[in-house]
Amino acid sequence: MKQIKGPGIFLAQFASDDSPFNSFPEICAWAAGLGFKGIQIPSWDGRLFNLKKAASSQDYCDEIKGIASQAGLEITELSTHLQGQLIAVNPAYDQMFDGFAPTQVHNNPKARTDWAIQQMMYAAKASQRLGLTGHATFSGALLWQTIYPWPQRPAGLVEQGFKELAKRWLPILNAFDEAGVDLCYELHPGEDLHDGVTFERFLEAVDNHPRANILYDPSHFVLQQLDYLAFIDIYHERIKAFHVKDAEFNPNGRSGVYGGYQDWIDRPGRFRSLGDGQIDFKAIFSKMMQYDFDGWAVMEWECCIKHPEDGAAEGAKFISDHIIRPTEKAFDDFAGVEKDVEMNNKILGIK
Repeated sequence: MKQIKGPGIFLAQFASDDSPFNSFPEICAWAAGLGFKGIQIPSWDGRLFNLKKAASSQDYCDEIKGIASQAGLEITELSTHLQGQLIAVNPAYDQMFDGFAPTQVHNNPKARTDWAIQQMMYAAKASQRLGLTGHATFSGALLWQTIYPWPQRPAGLVEQGFKELAKRWLPILNAFDEAGVDLCYELHPGEDLHDGVTFERFLEAVDNHPRANILYDPSHFVLQQLDYLAFIDIYHERIKAFHVKDAEFNPNGRSGVYGGYQDWIDRPGRFRSLGDGQIDFKAIFSKMMQYDFDGWAVMEWECCIKHPEDGAAEGAKFISDHIIRPTEKAFDDFAGVEKDVEMNNKILGIK
């Protein structure tokens, strides 16, 4: 068995205009001070990282790695969640998602998509220059507004949607393959890839591309009421990244999975700081070990109750306490006997 790396932290929810969260050296020192050993970098946040520069400059990438290393940290993955979202946007969401892109492509869906594709190409090259093997992203969505089957979907709609999604992602997947980096889709409500079935549809549409993989985040499965442990059994060969995020689902007589358009604090399904939710992380870490996952366990904080800095401080210890050192021997080795073909034949009744 292999050992999971960690603890890591996704910096997206912590970056701000205030020190120590507004510069890469300072936020690295802050994360290391809490006990984190790895950082996942939001590639869109110019206060911390310049994606375009990283794609073209090995010196810049070496500088970024050096700053992290000086703080005692490794870079776990780059993230393009916002750019990945823009690879596929249904017109119903044009205005709401324009904010993820620079102003020069607002109100121009084609230009916005082209910008997002270029960003992903930069991310492949930047990940290669940084020596990374995995990358975190979203798939985007053309079909999400049809998630509930009323009105009835026209025949062939889902198949056409995944065919188009695959068409947009295949050149990007090929670029990541050339870079030697796994593209890990976070399966997330709002994305066309949001559960196992939709991932399978996409995988079929991209002809089982070897770089089409999964960022496993059990919190999204709790909110969907999907078995997050059985998911690992089914898809472990494609799980190449791991977000450690807690959640809870408390249905009541007024609302359930859909949440009634309520704010996060009032929804039956909501994200929580590590240890405050319902997820069985002991079982998750055990299963991930069972299937030889040796990537990073990266904390993502999205709690609607606890202060983020408290969640981060508690999260570093929480992950450390759940990382299992693999055993090097079987518990019953003391009772074992040497291989003896003749004895085995006698036991089996073979002459």
